[in-house]
Amino acid sequence: MTFRPSNAILISCRRFLPALALCAATLSLPAQTLKHHSDAPEVATKAATPAVDHGASYYHYGLAHIYEDMAVNAGRPDYATQAVEEYKLALNADPDSPMLQNGLADLYFKIGRIREAVTAAKDQISRNPNDVESHKLLGKVYLRSLGDAQNQQSAEMLQLALTEYETLAKLDPNDVENHLLLGQLYGLNHDSAKAEAQFKLAEKIDPNSEESVLNLARLYSVQGDFQRTIEVLKSVPPEDRTPRMELALGGSYDQVKDYGNAAAAYKRALDSDPGNVDSTRGYANALLNDGKLDEALAQFKAVLVIEPTDAQSQIRIADIQRRQGHYEEALATLQKAKTLTKDNQELSYNEALIDDSLGRYDDAIAVLTGLIDSGTQADGKYSDGDKSNRAIFLDRLGIIYREQNKTAQAVDAYKQIIALGGDFVSRGYQGEVDAYRDVHQWTEATAVAAEAAKALPKDRQVQLMYAGQLADSGKVDEGLALAKTQLQGTSDDRDVQLSLAQIDLRLKRYADANAEIDKAETTSKTSGEKLYIHFLRGTVADRQKNYDEAESEFHKALAIDPQNATVLNYIGYMNADRGVKLNEALAQIKKAVDLDPQNYAFLDSLGWVYFKLGQYTEASQNLQKAVERSSTDPTVHDHLGQVYEKTGKLKLAVTQWERSMNEYAHSLPADADPADVAKVQHHLDAAKIKLAKVNTTTSKQ
Repeated sequence: MTFRPSNAILISCRRFLPALALCAATLSLPAQTLKHHSDAPEVATKAATPAVDHGASYYHYGLAHIYEDMAVNAGRPDYATQAVEEYKLALNADPDSPMLQNGLADLYFKIGRIREAVTAAKDQISRNPNDVESHKLLGKVYLRSLGDAQNQQSAEMLQLALTEYETLAKLDPNDVENHLLLGQLYGLNHDSAKAEAQFKLAEKIDPNSEESVLNLARLYSVQGDFQRTIEVLKSVPPEDRTPRMELALGGSYDQVKDYGNAAAAYKRALDSDPGNVDSTRGYANALLNDGKLDEALAQFKAVLVIEPTDAQSQIRIADIQRRQGHYEEALATLQKAKTLTKDNQELSYNEALIDDSLGRYDDAIAVLTGLIDSGTQADGKYSDGDKSNRAIFLDRLGIIYREQNKTAQAVDAYKQIIALGGDFVSRGYQGEVDAYRDVHQWTEATAVAAEAAKALPKDRQVQLMYAGQLADSGKVDEGLALAKTQLQGTSDDRDVQLSLAQIDLRLKRYADANAEIDKAETTSKTSGEKLYIHFLRGTVADRQKNYDEAESEFHKALAIDPQNATVLNYIGYMNADRGVKLNEALAQIKKAVDLDPQNYAFLDSLGWVYFKLGQYTEASQNLQKAVERSSTDPTVHDHLGQVYEKTGKLKLAVTQWERSMNEYAHSLPADADPADVAKVQHHLDAAKIKLAKVNTTTSKQ
């Protein structure tokens, strides 16, 4: 081991002379012995007798201990050598002393002479197999070596460490640390049951042990069982939880997407340990995921006060600014982040999102294709992390192409997701189907769904997607039959029951839809699952024009998650379309748009409620954005047509209503309510008559 001197702690040997003299005096040895200290062998020779010389042993042990402190504190190899020699002299005087044997072995370990440490410890164990200190030293040596070893050596070191700590757990069964380390080693050895037993034993020995709780929680977390992780951490009363426990609890809630409870845990951690950057960052992210943008923004700014060079927090702030519609501010924030980090994919991705928000589609596409191309591997082999990022980039690219009605390019992006294999295959197929549905290419959508169902016969979601597509394309009985074959008589049937409910809803079989929702409700346990039940019930009631019942269900859903953009938009639009509770509807829809500013349906709702309020400029702005995001929705064209008519732009109104009728002509029967189609046709006919009269009057003049 190379010792590096530190000027801050270098200590002259003279400063220890009083300590050496005190050591000699304490041992009732002549102080003048110190004068001959440099001649250690002579002292040892004089002291060597057949009997144990405790005085000499204690004397040299005292010197060894002082030199050891000097070696460690001052980083001097010469002091380390002297300490070793003093230990050897002490052992000459008392060869069978376990304390001296273990002291020498421990010194070897501290100064990096590992092989000699192992030899000394093993020698002591051969003398006394139950020597706890020697086993501890060997355990420490093997633990340190685990980090340095590779492959086969690592496996060997793990087994050696396991052997030592299994022995220690038997020799000293009440030592909590032994059980914790043994549990961690079992975890590394993929023996979860034994690891769990050790952590629980440690907790039983010391119920107040923070490490016992955290290690057990970490074990369940590694196994992916985050609910058990949460249960372990919550078993500790809130008043007894440490900041580290709350931090771990917040992270576990994050994993199950329970962001409200995650934020609460991080907040408690911060209250106990103000200024902790990990807790502040966790709190900020949880608030962001929970849709509390202003509060999240304040916390990310607090992170930057602690760590001004934290690029990740700058990126998060830019994300919030984008979501709030402050696009130029978001770009400026990303420019700051660029000075703190290089080649950051998340930063570039956020730039693409902002460009998309501003309608700079070519710029967004350029950024995304750059990210995709830079990570492309010629052999098509990617790590799990690279696959996940690549899928995100390709999915966003597909969405932007769909916004531009570039269906072929969108489909190509989704095919690249399919090529990633694994769980990404179904995701890619779903994207393809959606891309074709966007432009009313129903035949192509059904063909892709059939291909997916054949490629993934055991993927329930893919089979249900195909079933829905069959029902939409007129093969109702075949679609329902395929969906029902996915039922297994278990709690997993919930997804199937909900899919059947959606098919029945689109077919206007409302009683059947409610019956399936009732079945699904019995196995809905989480708050998110219960929310969706209320949302579907509300949707069925709305379609039946039972508006009070629908509103009641939507409010039940919002009581579970006040930040749910889909529910906020639905209830707001339902009331706005009827011309009731307009101010309340405006607030609800604006909140939905804040949460998802690029959603064309939300923008359409916002434009429509402004229209109902007589605010035609705001209505026109938002409806134009909606049309830019989706040009194939007949309802959006109808709404924009009505705004143009109100503002005296008859020609533009006629154009929008003609486009609406064209989209209705290519829509599925479930999406083309005859009453809605008739209304648009009436608007179009009336506008054409008005326009003809205007043209006739103008020509006469």
